[in-house]
Amino acid sequence: MTKGVPTSAVLRAALWMVGALFSFLAMAVAARELSAELNTFQVLFWRSAIGLLIMAVILSRKGWHHARTARPGLQILRNVVHFTGQWGWVFGVAHISIAEVFAIEFTMPIWTLLLAALFLGERITRLRAVSVLLGFVGILIVLRPGVAEVQVAQLAVLWAAVAFALSAYVITKRLVATDSPLAIIFYMSLIQLPFGFAGGVVDWVWPSGALWIAVAAVGVTGLTAHYCMARALNLADASVVVPMDFMRLPLAFLVGYLVYKQNIDIFVLIGALVIFAGNYLNVRGAGRAEARPSAPLPDPPGR
Repeated sequence: MTKGVPTSAVLRAALWMVGALFSFLAMAVAARELSAELNTFQVLFWRSAIGLLIMAVILSRKGWHHARTARPGLQILRNVVHFTGQWGWVFGVAHISIAEVFAIEFTMPIWTLLLAALFLGERITRLRAVSVLLGFVGILIVLRPGVAEVQVAQLAVLWAAVAFALSAYVITKRLVATDSPLAIIFYMSLIQLPFGFAGGVVDWVWPSGALWIAVAAVGVTGLTAHYCMARALNLADASVVVPMDFMRLPLAFLVGYLVYKQNIDIFVLIGALVIFAGNYLNVRGAGRAEARPSAPLPDPPGR
């Protein structure tokens, strides 16, 4: 068993991670299916609409006082940044392989380190500096600038990783001091809903019959993925959970091949392994320094 963590807790964490992995993959497939008929803004509109409906039900049961915010301006800033990241992620899912999207997205902890050092004054140790270097090397292997044509969709997903790091860690870290997690999730759907509508209303398209299943899936899995990940992190150390999360990549290769006949790109695989090595060093470094307030562990990748 993991040091200090009972085997039963690790097993339960693994089961929650199965839920997270399924949710992430289902969300990617649902977003790709919707992108066949809807533009990216419209996909994000439905994601926010379903999420807002679910949050309204939850808050009706738990009490609307959980939705109070002491920092509305910071909520808006967080969701402007997060919305641009979600746009890049959905755009990437629609135009490049699902495995490539996840591989590039796994640079999020690397960007988190850099942004935390820049905005929060956190120290980057030698080990973490190596993890940052490995992350950039991995990205170069995946994108191969100068050798292969760098696609707009690849750059969109790369920006998504930066935006998620900024919104999910740097800004959210300030918000959690005053606002509840339910408030943060509620305002994510509420604020981003009009953004998606404004971008998609000009060429508005209603989903065809079968796509309503994908509409429900993209909204539900957007919430369950992060809930399952949070439950797993509550039960086991990040050094246990993060390697489990990396199972998304081989599963993405499998789903991409079986559902969309996407071939396995060896450069994406190698680059992803290098990025994972950097993330693992980052997790190990955080574990060694967890007693120091200057070196908290970044949040896992997420949308």
